[in-house]
Amino acid sequence: MTRILQSAITLVVLVLLQVVTVRAAEPVDLLLVLASDVSRSVDHPKFLLQREGYASAVSNPQVLEAIKSGAHGKIALCFIEWSGYGAQKVVISWTAIDGPASARKFGDQLFELPRSFADRTSISGGIDFAVSQLASAPFDAARRTIDVSGDGTNNAGRDVRLARDDATAKGIVINGLVILSDRQVPWNAEHTNPPGGLENYYRDNVIGGPGAFVMVAEDFQSFGRAIIKKMIAEIAMARAAPRFASR
Repeated sequence: MTRILQSAITLVVLVLLQVVTVRAAEPVDLLLVLASDVSRSVDHPKFLLQREGYASAVSNPQVLEAIKSGAHGKIALCFIEWSGYGAQKVVISWTAIDGPASARKFGDQLFELPRSFADRTSISGGIDFAVSQLASAPFDAARRTIDVSGDGTNNAGRDVRLARDDATAKGIVINGLVILSDRQVPWNAEHTNPPGGLENYYRDNVIGGPGAFVMVAEDFQSFGRAIIKKMIAEIAMARAAPRFASR
């Protein structure tokens, strides 16, 4: 009988410890998934543009100042790369950014790690994968955001609007950063430059949620500036965000 009682007590303690662990998720001002397109239309210069642009932006003094101005003085980032259906990968798992040291470490990893894919373009798959990363984040925040950067339309996986709608129904905001193509290849001209333009395509099909927006990058300098502006805007929005139901 004593053994049964001891086992029961041990079980209760383990359950209580699990509850405490779940409730003790580290608070941050923003959970942000950086979802980078590495499909085959993204050539090596565009790939480097995205990696270097994000690395530089995270360490930018204006971005760090915005981070420190939040209630918790930190945000959490997760960097993923996506391509065709089923081709998504976490490049850098959830990392708290609270100052120059953590930002520099995050950026150094981006410079060092290899490219994940070069397949078709499943924006919907990228969004779905990003949503799953948010669901398992070891941090807690009032605002959860996915940044989708890419150079083309969705041509693999499910309808991107369904993925967007499923994400926004969970209180997740999706923003877009469009990379314009300076040279057109016949086999992918409409993919990278759809009727009405890629910016409008992202606006109509990809972004969603309160305050969602699209920015456009034409070259490396404009890409870096766009990321900086976007991250500052997202951090500012996080300070005023209502709290959605917990995942």
